[in-house]
Amino acid sequence: MAKVVVDPLTRIEGHLRIEVEVENGKVVEAHVIGTMYRGIEAMLRGRDPRDATYVTERVCGVCAGSHGWASSMALDKAFGANVPAGGRIIRNLIIGAMFLHDHPLHFYHLSALDYLDVMAVAKYQGKDPGLLAVKDKIVKLVVAGDTAPLTPRYKPDAFSVNDPELVTMAVAHYLKALEMQAKAKKMSALFAGKQPHQSSIVVGGVTMLPNIEVIEQFRSMLSEQLDFIEKIYLQDVLTFGTGPLLPLAQAGVGGGALNYMSYGGFARDNESKDLFFKAGLIMNGDLSNILPVDEKKITEDVQYSWYKASANGKTPYTEDTIPDLDKKGAYTFVKAPRYDDKPIEVGPLARMLVMQPKGLLDIIAKNNIKPGAVARHAARAYETLLLVKDMFTWLDALEKEMGSKDFRIHDTEHWEAPATGQGAGMTEVPRGSLGHFVKVADHKIENYQMVVPTTWNFSPRDDNGVRGPVEQALIGVPVPDLENPVNIVRVVRSYDPCLACAIHLIDPVTNDIKKFRIGW
Repeated sequence: MAKVVVDPLTRIEGHLRIEVEVENGKVVEAHVIGTMYRGIEAMLRGRDPRDATYVTERVCGVCAGSHGWASSMALDKAFGANVPAGGRIIRNLIIGAMFLHDHPLHFYHLSALDYLDVMAVAKYQGKDPGLLAVKDKIVKLVVAGDTAPLTPRYKPDAFSVNDPELVTMAVAHYLKALEMQAKAKKMSALFAGKQPHQSSIVVGGVTMLPNIEVIEQFRSMLSEQLDFIEKIYLQDVLTFGTGPLLPLAQAGVGGGALNYMSYGGFARDNESKDLFFKAGLIMNGDLSNILPVDEKKITEDVQYSWYKASANGKTPYTEDTIPDLDKKGAYTFVKAPRYDDKPIEVGPLARMLVMQPKGLLDIIAKNNIKPGAVARHAARAYETLLLVKDMFTWLDALEKEMGSKDFRIHDTEHWEAPATGQGAGMTEVPRGSLGHFVKVADHKIENYQMVVPTTWNFSPRDDNGVRGPVEQALIGVPVPDLENPVNIVRVVRSYDPCLACAIHLIDPVTNDIKKFRIGW
């Protein structure tokens, strides 16, 4: 048995270490280790509740707006605020645009290099002027010895795509996606004030009063996004997923425990009865039985996390976040969220399996695709297409609201912090189900907890010793070459954790640390 350590995992955001044990060319044991203490929850105690939106926005600059949205939703409930239709729609548009930014970025700029033999571009023999320009650019970079950020990378393996036509096309689209993600962020900033760290979403609604000029500017760029997503992004994912990567897809490499959850998100009405992303729970892969989500069944275990066990309970409203670096047996700063004591995968695959759009299910059935790393990319691309189309209806609804004499964007009557209250902001963001939970006492925050998508997916073992979703997904992953554990990072990145540095492999025989710069 050999041990492989990937530390830190690159092309994600944050600090992540993966330890696996390999026997007979497959992973038989896995530990997912978050190596950074967050501390935001402790910082918020005793503060004005309205600070939470802006403080939690700073958790991450990648999933821009997500925490401010969930935080304000939690405060809405704690304050008793009723967000008017104008504020609800603008919130949707701010975060919807960030989905259009995040998903293509994840596929092209974070994950694609795990599957491409980029140097195959030099063998392109076609006549397309655009692709010839890409070839010329790459060849010049190779001659100059400066091919970053396309290299360094893992060595190509049996599943790497090395067809010059496909690879050159993918690199060209990699460059196009840079342009489109910048435009998507600009779209979000039109209503958010700025991105990252939006400044418009607040308890009770938003602060940005729109006009027709802004609406039409957003609509024009949304049309560009639709064209790119429908004709390039989704087609690339399908081309690779049903082509050279189909063996990985059919084998279900990186499948995991087959428990999935979506809180539901993007309300189309003020009562949140009509949600774009449907709420639901799937257990043991049973797609025929979509269960309702019960907030009361959400807990967080910490037996294997560097935190003290809370004397008050395990629910987000009652638990503590007190570090304990000397805790015996602990190995990560990530807690272990569980739903009814079960590990749950969240994210695009979970959302699409709950939502069950016919087009995606037909693709899965036709190609015999099983849940796993490739399926996550397919679900992410397909939901992006569904979302961008629905966003046009949100714009129409906003224009209609703006023409009403009762048009409002904020509940000003519930701006002051209440003496007491509590609320949960539970919604869907690019990486999955996000929950913010707040308790208010004496007009101040008494307790605040965030249960974020990466916490669900990258959780350690729970109090019963059951592995978290990514740890389970790594079991059985083929690692035929210990010097090139590319399948490990393919699986981990498919969940879209978001880090850039170097990778270290510990040789299981000599314990020498082998260093490679992988990604950017």
